[in-house]
Amino acid sequence: MRKASALSRFVASGVAAGVLLCGCSQPPAPPAASTVQAPASGRYAARGVDPANLPAGTIYRNPASGRDEVVVPDISRTALLIGDSQSEPADGWPRLGLAAIGYKVHFCGLGGTGFVAANGKTGNYIDALERGDWKLPYGTPPLIVIQGGGNDAGKGATDAQIVANADRLIAALQQRYPGVPQVLIGTLGRGANYGGGRRSQVDALLGTVAARHGMRFVGVGDWLSKYGLAKDLADAVHMNSSGRRALGTLLEGRLRELGITAPTGETADSATVTDQYVTDPQ
Repeated sequence: MRKASALSRFVASGVAAGVLLCGCSQPPAPPAASTVQAPASGRYAARGVDPANLPAGTIYRNPASGRDEVVVPDISRTALLIGDSQSEPADGWPRLGLAAIGYKVHFCGLGGTGFVAANGKTGNYIDALERGDWKLPYGTPPLIVIQGGGNDAGKGATDAQIVANADRLIAALQQRYPGVPQVLIGTLGRGANYGGGRRSQVDALLGTVAARHGMRFVGVGDWLSKYGLAKDLADAVHMNSSGRRALGTLLEGRLRELGITAPTGETADSATVTDQYVTDPQ
């Protein structure tokens, strides 16, 4: 009887191990401290594994930063883009502009968020970063682009709140990616003299933040009127597909004027690695 019982336990343990390895039936137990689970793919990265050999999308615990980060293919030509729903769609104009100058894009952010604004599912940019709502890419991207401010304008964030959180975000990114240039894209609007209101004010405010940090700045607070694009609005603040393409072309030109292009290689397509994707309004 004891031999049969031991055999039964051996078989049962083998079946259980097979279930865990195959990912069938029950979800795997929470990973131990030495491993991290990729939330979308379920892939693991064990401690000591070379992240260069891991599949794209795998979550890796960076021993230097202590953060969970996502493995991104071709990180040397991939810009990190942090933004709201202007950047979120696959054909969002910030993505199109970056792709046109040769970058692939890793997007971090969600619609409805900003420097201060949260959307109920995730926090504002710096809070979402600090608590791991979305994951930074492992390795060193050649460029960091921060876009936003529209939701802060719409939700009544004060100048002091916006500046304080923008400073925190910029500092956190500088600490994680020392020496990587950061570009700030402001808040899309009609311009102060054409009904731009708070959106254009926030755009100008972000320009002062960028200047103080020595960052290059793309002010877009008057682009809708300056370039006659208000006709391409799909709603009060978002563009239709034609408007997104037009803004992407304008952004490409402005980035080139600022001397920003991808390090090497041909123009990238719009393929992206996206941490989270929702359809909340900006």
